[in-house]
Amino acid sequence: MEYITFTQLRTESNNLAKALRKGDEVKLIRRSVVVGRVIPYNNKKIKIINAKKLQAKIDELNLPKLTLKEIDRRYRIAMMKKHGQGLS
Repeated sequence: MEYITFTQLRTESNNLAKALRKGDEVKLIRRSVVVGRVIPYNNKKIKIINAKKLQAKIDELNLPKLTLKEIDRRYRIAMMKKHGQGLS
């Protein structure tokens, strides 16, 4: 979809949404004159991550291995500090 008129905008809004999801820019026409353009809001490309480099960075951090029980204990302590003893 390259161009869309005001009438089509009202009646075929699903087609406009599909075109924007694909990343297409659509020109808006009124009385045979291009009056504007509709561009996708979020046109970011997905960044590819190198898994080996990410694992190397994680290993550099040397984070402690936590069990689910320990994670829950730390979470409860943090919530008690933040919200007080009324938390069950």
